[in-house]
Amino acid sequence: MAGVTVKDVSPHAFVKAYAAYLKRTGKLEVPKWVDLVKTATHKELAPYDPDWFYVRAASVARHIYLRKQVGVGALRKNYGGRKNRGNRPHHHSDASGSVLRKVLQALEKIKVLEKDDVKGRCISQDGQKDLDRIAAQIARASEKA
Repeated sequence: MAGVTVKDVSPHAFVKAYAAYLKRTGKLEVPKWVDLVKTATHKELAPYDPDWFYVRAASVARHIYLRKQVGVGALRKNYGGRKNRGNRPHHHSDASGSVLRKVLQALEKIKVLEKDDVKGRCISQDGQKDLDRIAAQIARASEKA
């Protein structure tokens, strides 16, 4: 199927497939502390999924594919959530910048992302090819089913 991009497939299916690809290839460097760390200050526990770092990396790659230039601050806001303050009203709380920075650095190392001259990170040509190839595989699989 020619001309299929990440925008043409389901976000959930794409993130799942790309996370599985990242894990299967073994190129993505996962920090030692992933089983101990919380993903944000408003969370009480670390993620239950042992592969959460791959899922977050796939999600970040898709996010940057769709929005050309993204920095750590924008990602912190995007992956943040509601802070439970007891019986007081909820307020937005940003996600951990350190976790997102490590995800960006890991994706940069495997040449999916590259630093932008103006601000933040942008998708590289090789990264765009990888993401589009996986999107095409998903589209073919859903077409057959």
